[in-house]
Amino acid sequence: MENILPWFALKNIPGIGNHLFKRLIECFNSPENVFEASGEDLLKVKGITPRLITTIKHHKIRDPVKKDFDLVMKKGYKIVTMSDTDYPPLLLQIPDPPPFLYVFGRLNGSFKNIAVVGSRNATEYGISTTRRLCRDLASLKMTIVSGMAIGIDSAAHQGALTGKGNTIAVLGSGLEIVYPAENRKLFHRIAEQGAVISEFPLLTEPEPHNFPIRNRIISGISLGTVVVEATKRSGSLITARLAAEQNREVFAIPGSIHSFKSTGTHTLIKQGAKLVEHAQDIMEELSYIIGAPREKHKTGNEIMERTSQLSSEESLVFEAIGAYPVHIDELSRKLSMKSGKLSSILLQLELKGIVHQSPGKLFSREAME
Repeated sequence: MENILPWFALKNIPGIGNHLFKRLIECFNSPENVFEASGEDLLKVKGITPRLITTIKHHKIRDPVKKDFDLVMKKGYKIVTMSDTDYPPLLLQIPDPPPFLYVFGRLNGSFKNIAVVGSRNATEYGISTTRRLCRDLASLKMTIVSGMAIGIDSAAHQGALTGKGNTIAVLGSGLEIVYPAENRKLFHRIAEQGAVISEFPLLTEPEPHNFPIRNRIISGISLGTVVVEATKRSGSLITARLAAEQNREVFAIPGSIHSFKSTGTHTLIKQGAKLVEHAQDIMEELSYIIGAPREKHKTGNEIMERTSQLSSEESLVFEAIGAYPVHIDELSRKLSMKSGKLSSILLQLELKGIVHQSPGKLFSREAME
């Protein structure tokens, strides 16, 4: 944990938001390297100004930051940075991922996550349907992500727990401020069987503006977002919009045509969201990415034979592609390679049968038996 403090320090420098923080880490790999970099090198990063360089060079860790860090150490919470293997891989693909997450419980770096969100003032139909859906998804090894609010969110977590699966709660407050208070028991159950996470300092109150901010994490950490019982002005529709902007799937569970509480979900369906009746509807839609069997898998020996014949540039690109699907823009930034050239190389790797392209320009290594 001694290497975590520089992450706190860099995050709290005025003028360095999540977008710029991500660019700095892509350039220098760690906050320590950012602080040690020359002004000339820092200026090469988009968004860095001479004034900001001066601030970085003369930074001091403020008392609130020290207190937050000390409380993390005292309480035994985990800090998972974007450089850690446990950091959610899909979250790295959004434009403004949190530099680090406060974690109560455990993250395992899985990408088989599905977000389920909806009304706080849900009907019995919405609650029971959500619990059943999330129980079934959890039994199929999907991790359920939600916001631990009352109503649909709580039902989603409860369904996952009933299905003996993993669940992740993303808070709009700090981990020391359990909101809503009546979910304290659920808070601890989730941490035992998954994780409660937040990007906010531990003592952050659940201010209204925090929730739209945290919604991008709920959608960004997930392959898709399921909306249950949302009115036309529901905050759940913000999460659905963010999911679409992040190139993720959007699902909706239909309700009664006479219920105003389902007008938002019905609007999503009209706009092209996948209508969901059962867990299998979601699994089929995501089969291209969650390991469903393809017509023919390559064996480990076949993959090794083909990779041994790659050019240096092809090898470079292949090594940059991990087991988790990665967007072409992320690869372009990671490799500092122009998109046109990268597309050409990826096409060659596809033709050689060692890279698989999924819808949305996501690339992963071909599955091996």
